[in-house]
Amino acid sequence: MLRRSHRRAIVAALAVATGACSKTKAPATRPPARAGAVAAPAAAPPPSPAERVAFVGARVMTAAGVTYDRGVVLVEGDRIAAVGAGIAIPEGARVVDVAGKVITPGLIDTHSHIGVYPAPYFSAHQDGNEVVDPITPYARAEDGYWPQDPQIDRARAGGVTTMQILPGSANLIGGRSVVVRTVPGARSVHDARFPGAPDGLKMACGENPKRVYGDKNGPDTRMGNIAGFRKAFQAAVEYREAWRRYEAALESYDEDEDEAPPEPPARDFGLETLAGVLDGKILVHNHCYRADEMSIMLELAREFGFRIRSFHHAVEAYKIADRLAEAGTAASVWADWWGFKAEAFDSVRENAAMLELAGARAIIHSDSPLGIQRLNQEAAKAMFAGRRTGIEVSEGQALRWITANPAWALGIEDEVGTLEPGKLADLVVWDASPFSVYAHVEQVYLGGRRVYDRRREENPHTDFETGLAPFDLAPEGIESPLAPKAAGPKAPADRKEDR
Repeated sequence: MLRRSHRRAIVAALAVATGACSKTKAPATRPPARAGAVAAPAAAPPPSPAERVAFVGARVMTAAGVTYDRGVVLVEGDRIAAVGAGIAIPEGARVVDVAGKVITPGLIDTHSHIGVYPAPYFSAHQDGNEVVDPITPYARAEDGYWPQDPQIDRARAGGVTTMQILPGSANLIGGRSVVVRTVPGARSVHDARFPGAPDGLKMACGENPKRVYGDKNGPDTRMGNIAGFRKAFQAAVEYREAWRRYEAALESYDEDEDEAPPEPPARDFGLETLAGVLDGKILVHNHCYRADEMSIMLELAREFGFRIRSFHHAVEAYKIADRLAEAGTAASVWADWWGFKAEAFDSVRENAAMLELAGARAIIHSDSPLGIQRLNQEAAKAMFAGRRTGIEVSEGQALRWITANPAWALGIEDEVGTLEPGKLADLVVWDASPFSVYAHVEQVYLGGRRVYDRRREENPHTDFETGLAPFDLAPEGIESPLAPKAAGPKAPADRKEDR
């Protein structure tokens, strides 16, 4: 029999989570939901907390409202200790001379399918869409993420330190997303997962669910799409209420009256995810193109008492920029992708700038293993498009489109997104302004640890990358393209750009 003090402890633990998929009965002490679960540490440890590194002489773009033309970034262990001009270098600190370079925060992509649609792109690697039902909130991108996808290395070389990996957009509700860091050498998703980052929920409206399920008992129309959302969230409301009734009954249960303890509801992992959305523990990321549909989704969210964290793609976001600003909903957009289907037709290149002008959070995302390699150039295109129409967009504002704003959308703004004391030392060193088409990423640091250096031939790569092994690691009898060459005319394959 349960004593009253024990019952109260159980109820307190149950209140942390929302119950949740099989038809079997859950135990009286319900397991907590995994929303916001803390991941295991990264594969490689960060520098010793005692180590101090000072990056000196670069133009430091903090994405926090200030740029230092010749600044200092002081790192202690895996955190930023100080940022500014004229900062005294502590005795014993290792000095990295980056004069003439530019330092920015690590770039963040809110929309990627790397790892769930890995390279090479063939059917055995198609793990992004659970196309069995339009409502699959029980699916989790982390369970299909392949950390040896070679595309991760390409993203890191483009300055990306954090990505949100999403299920695809075939379903109305595709499942949970996972936020990962581009750590080299990760052997499982838990080695790469961003510690403490909340889960997201991928939702999709418009043409994709219609196309996929039109001949599979629906939804076949936009009416059916919205009806499907409403039905799913109503079920979540009732599921959450069932657990609340159980928790109340458990609290009032008295073992001394010799009565049977209350029976908990059956746990349902899909409804548990949606209940986590209702409670604000899981952040909604909604694939949506048209202004009218985004407006409807904002109304649906208000109806059920949750918020949409960011609309993705959102090519017509400029038409409702004021509504997005009022709702506190970000828009993760492309710089200039449009016209590839009907709902993507009415796009403008000034989309991000117009969102910025209205006070909404603009984000440049990729949705592409190629675009993620040059998010800086995508932000530059959107910035200059705005300027051409008279919208004053500063470099600092445009930098926030690929750093601070996506960090907020993913719920990790206290850890990354700007160069400020106390935040993780996720840094990118560029050889020129990141808004120049000629700029290259020279170095990338994750938590103060260098994970990419363009000048070094032994940059980390996966076992599934070919032709990049250092010459001393190449199999016997196989000449590596990185092996020293004999003196004489250079063959075309020996050109630097071919390595």
